[in-house]
Amino acid sequence: MRDELIRRALVSIPQLLLMSFITFLFIDLAPGDILAKYRFDPRISTETVKQIEEKYHFDKPVLVQYGHWLWRTINLDLGYSFSREAEVTGVIAERLFNTFLLSFFSIIFTWLIAIPLGIYAAVKQYSWGDRILSAISYFGMSLPSFFLALLLMFLVYAGRDLPFVSSIPIGGMISPGYENMSTSGKILDRAAHMVLPVIILTIGALAGLQRISRGNMLEELRKQYIVTARAKGLPEHKVVYGHALRNAINPLITLFGFEFSSLLSGAALLEIIVNWPGLGSLMLAAVRAQDTFLVMGSMLMGGVMLIIGNLISDILLVIADPRVRKA
Repeated sequence: MRDELIRRALVSIPQLLLMSFITFLFIDLAPGDILAKYRFDPRISTETVKQIEEKYHFDKPVLVQYGHWLWRTINLDLGYSFSREAEVTGVIAERLFNTFLLSFFSIIFTWLIAIPLGIYAAVKQYSWGDRILSAISYFGMSLPSFFLALLLMFLVYAGRDLPFVSSIPIGGMISPGYENMSTSGKILDRAAHMVLPVIILTIGALAGLQRISRGNMLEELRKQYIVTARAKGLPEHKVVYGHALRNAINPLITLFGFEFSSLLSGAALLEIIVNWPGLGSLMLAAVRAQDTFLVMGSMLMGGVMLIIGNLISDILLVIADPRVRKA
């Protein structure tokens, strides 16, 4: 198992390299550069700008620039963000945690809701409950995430007079006066700001996962071993949860890495809409500023999180399926 995880991690390295090189190339092809604001700043001399170019190899061909960036990255130096005027590692660390919070809680709620609904829809196939869930799922899968975000933000704003809705902030991550709050007050304030974006991400991921879990359960419930178990008089709850679910859950576990990456990409767009200071909004600002090192660092962290998600799904699959452990 350990050797297999190491092999998969090593296989992901060429993918990261290719993705990073393509990103670096596109940034280089864009007109202008990050040092433009220094060149037109009368307070900064031409010699200073030239020293910066030489230090970070901006005056070299793109392949040479990429090679120097890669070497620094291997040595755990992601470079300097000229737009933020700070080290890239420190800038990304704070934003990465904020994005991880949204994605983590969204994954938890998505799986806790989607799988039971999928099981119910499969067991009660063609019932009114199944048809209603199917209609909601199709609607949810066809609805663009940005439109869903804007719709829910409007509904929260329109329902400000309702007791619970009035306590849900529409945007941002903290309230004014956050610095003066107690520790418990700060935690509650951040939790309140997370409610709306987590709901949006969960609804977006819920529809697809519910349909997949329903399909997997239906496939298992039609198999011969289920028919045999029922013929032997095994209670229905043991047939469903003790046999069918154990085999139906395996394909869902393999989807964990994909779901994790989907939530990350969805969170990136959502962060911009709800003004959540995460990795997605940071990358957009970095692209606009042509901040090469900040874009590359953000992209690299996103790729690493995707690889970690895939590795976690492999570990969960081994835990859930004894056949994989024996293999």
